Amino acid sequence: MKIALVSPYDSAYPGGVILHISYLERYFTKMGHEVKVIAPASKAVSSFGDRFIPIGKPRPVPASGSICRVTISPWLSSKIKAVLERENFDIIHLHEPLMPMLCTTVLRLSQTANIGTFHACHASFLGRPAYNFARPIGKWILRRWFRKLDGKIAVSKPAREFVHGYFPGYYNIIPNGVDVDHFSPDVSPIDEFGDGKLNILFVGRLEKRKGVKYLLEAFKQVKQEIPNSRLIIVGPGTRLRRKYEKHVMRSGLKDVIFTGLVPYEELPRYYKTADVFCAPATGRESFGIILLEAMAVGKPIVASDIEGYASVVSHGIDGLLVPPADKGSLAQALISLLTDQSLCQEMGVKGRAKALEHSWEQIAQKVLNYYARVLSEPPWRKQFPEFKATAISV
Repeated sequence: MKIALVSPYDSAYPGGVILHISYLERYFTKMGHEVKVIAPASKAVSSFGDRFIPIGKPRPVPASGSICRVTISPWLSSKIKAVLERENFDIIHLHEPLMPMLCTTVLRLSQTANIGTFHACHASFLGRPAYNFARPIGKWILRRWFRKLDGKIAVSKPAREFVHGYFPGYYNIIPNGVDVDHFSPDVSPIDEFGDGKLNILFVGRLEKRKGVKYLLEAFKQVKQEIPNSRLIIVGPGTRLRRKYEKHVMRSGLKDVIFTGLVPYEELPRYYKTADVFCAPATGRESFGIILLEAMAVGKPIVASDIEGYASVVSHGIDGLLVPPADKGSLAQALISLLTDQSLCQEMGVKGRAKALEHSWEQIAQKVLNYYARVLSEPPWRKQFPEFKATAISV
C-alpha cells in the first residue's frame, strides 16, 4: 500500500505530531508499505531520507500559550496537486487535518481515501480552535473538508470529545505510542546526578501551562522534608527559564538544575536518573507522551489530574494524580513517593507493563487495521477488494 503521512507542522522542529508520524513511517516501512511524509520544512530534513516531500515554508504562529510552526501560504495548490497526481497514494493520512493551510489544501485536492488523526484537545491556531478559524465562513468551509474524511482517529478520549464538540461523528481512539526499546530500564543514568541525591525530573517545554511554577513552589516543601533531594528541569524555553531561574535565586532554593533542550538520544538517560517523574501541567493536554516515556523506563509518576494525563496514569497503580495548580498536594505526593522506595519500584514495574501495551509496533498495526477497515467500505471496496474489515482492539 502507498501511504502519505501529512503534518501541518515544521518537520525541522520535532514535536509530538512529527514524532508520531516518524514512528508510523518507520513501522509502516518495516511492514513493507511505501510511505511518504509531507510537511513544511524550515531547513533540510534528513531523518526520512527520500521518503520526505517538503511543501511550504513554516512561520511561527502564536497558539494557545505556545508557538506552532505552520505554513500559512494560500499558494500551495499547484505543488500539492502535482505531488498527489505523481504519487497516486492509496491512503492519505492527515494529522490535525483541519489545520490551515497544508492539511486543508491536501484534503481539498485529494481524490483517494483520507484518514484524519486529531491530536489536540485545546485551542490550536491563533489562540483558538482551528475549527473556528475565520468563522463563520471558515467553519462552513471546514465542514466541507471534514466531510472528505473517510476515517477519523483521536489519540485519546479528551481529544475525541474536543473535536466531537465541533464536528460530531464516529472517532476511533488509537493512542500515541512509545519506543519501548529506546526508552528502556536498561539505559545508563547521567553520571553527574548519581551522587545519592533523590532526583525529581520534569521534561517539557517551559511554557506557562506546563506548570513549572507550581513544581518549583512544591519543591520548596519537598526540600524542607527531604534535604537530600534535587529537581532536574529538562526542556527548551528562554523567557520563562530566565524568570524561573531568577525565582530560584531570590528564594535561595538549592539543587534546581535547568538543562535546556536535551537530544532525543540522551533523554532516556535522564528518565533513568530520576527517582520520580513529575508532570504538573495545568490543562490542555490531550495525552501524555512524556508519561509513557517515563513509564517505559520504569519510573513512578506524579502528574496533574487532568483529562489527558488521567487517560494514561492510573492513580495509585503506576503513579499519583493531584489537583492541577495545587502546590501543596503536589509536594505531598512527591514526598510520599521519595520516602517509599518499595512503592516507587512497584509503580515503576506496573508503568513499564503499561508502556509495553503502547509500543509503536502495536500502535502502527492498529492504524493499519483501521486503514483496512476504511478501504473495505464503500466507495473503496471496489478499488481494494483484498481488504477485509478488521476488528480493532484499542
